[in-house]
Amino acid sequence: MRALYVAAVDARHPLTDEQLAASLAETLKQKPHGSDWWVFAYGSLLWNPLFPFEDAQPATLSGRHRRFCLWSLASRGTATQPGLVLGLDQGGSCQGVVYRLPARCAKDELALLWRREMVLGAYRPLWVSVRSHEKPVVALAFIVDRKHRQYTGKLTLSEQANVLASAAGAFGSSADYLEHARIALVTHGIIDPYLEKLAGMVARRRR
Repeated sequence: MRALYVAAVDARHPLTDEQLAASLAETLKQKPHGSDWWVFAYGSLLWNPLFPFEDAQPATLSGRHRRFCLWSLASRGTATQPGLVLGLDQGGSCQGVVYRLPARCAKDELALLWRREMVLGAYRPLWVSVRSHEKPVVALAFIVDRKHRQYTGKLTLSEQANVLASAAGAFGSSADYLEHARIALVTHGIIDPYLEKLAGMVARRRR
């Protein structure tokens, strides 16, 4: 991810190893004592977690909602034709999946996850309370940083669909990202009306 953004944008865009390590260390200090190693997935982690997990359960986060609110300048778009990826923004609620990492390797796996999710510094990692099987669970969630230069602000559904239907980058198209997220949620028994509506709008534009 770092090499991708260095080549596509500029060398100052990604965080350094030292900045990533400091961010992870600060987040680990905030972890509630005695809590398990759960990670809340709402976007690409749904279909491509890239870490081992001992359990996976549908879960609901209150106070944040899933939205295409981050410009992608390399992975799902380019600097000249930005794509969109999902973030957790303020308000509403979000249905996703919590994955429980094995305690024996959780810190090492989070270090690798940081290199993927936090390389641009576009998220604020927070320990949040989610409801899974009607029980509260503390999980790590990546919340969008509204001050980051790639935060889109409030795009209309039509504007989002226009971008998703046309942008593509090194990891594939924004439309494929949308479809992967939608299908991954369906496999866990979750139907997201927002993603379903966007998928229909994108399909019509691509036709």
